[in-house]
Amino acid sequence: MREQLREKIAGEIVLSADAGKTIRKWREEFGVSQQDLARHLKVSPSVISDYESGRRKSPGIVIIRRIVDGLIEIDEERGGKVLKKYDLGEKIDCILSIREFKSSMNAQDLIKVIEGEPLTKGISLDRDIHGFTVIDSMKAIMALGSMDYLKIYGWSSERALIFTGVKFGRSPMIAIRAHPLKPALVVYQRPEHVDELAIRLATLENLPLVRTNLQVPTLVERLEGLE
Repeated sequence: MREQLREKIAGEIVLSADAGKTIRKWREEFGVSQQDLARHLKVSPSVISDYESGRRKSPGIVIIRRIVDGLIEIDEERGGKVLKKYDLGEKIDCILSIREFKSSMNAQDLIKVIEGEPLTKGISLDRDIHGFTVIDSMKAIMALGSMDYLKIYGWSSERALIFTGVKFGRSPMIAIRAHPLKPALVVYQRPEHVDELAIRLATLENLPLVRTNLQVPTLVERLEGLE
């Protein structure tokens, strides 16, 4: 699990358009302060701050791995709470399908595959998608705990979260807004109606919100057919 999470985080930072922002996101996810991380790595706190703010040139893979290893080692010293969160071994009933792409896919291309209709106007679709998770929204509401919530992100948060069984779309967006990890794209499958609040929350998070009218089996078949 340790090595899998290490590769997941390092890969996400390397592929990110803003490495500093992604480093900060993961540092906060681990609950580690800049001072504690700097102390563990035996560097000045200003070094961590400069990387996260973009004042210092984006770190190379060697530095990224040092930072990632530092976060994981600190977590292990504290009992491995985050490592346990990301243990993907146990299947979660609300996840209907989850995959990582062999190479990233542009959001616009993915939307075409699922015959999607963007609901958030003015939000760029020019972003990379590294995978997808199809989620039964009703089961998620009833049974998804905080420890399980992280598992819907697979090995990268730069993914499409696709919710089935949506009525108004408020609950998924409220859950996404409340959590520090954000997907790259949110899709509602055949929603009864998309509440204006859901669209407003997606807009506040700068998240494209898309509707598709494909039936679940067809939707999953098309997604799983992508490389």
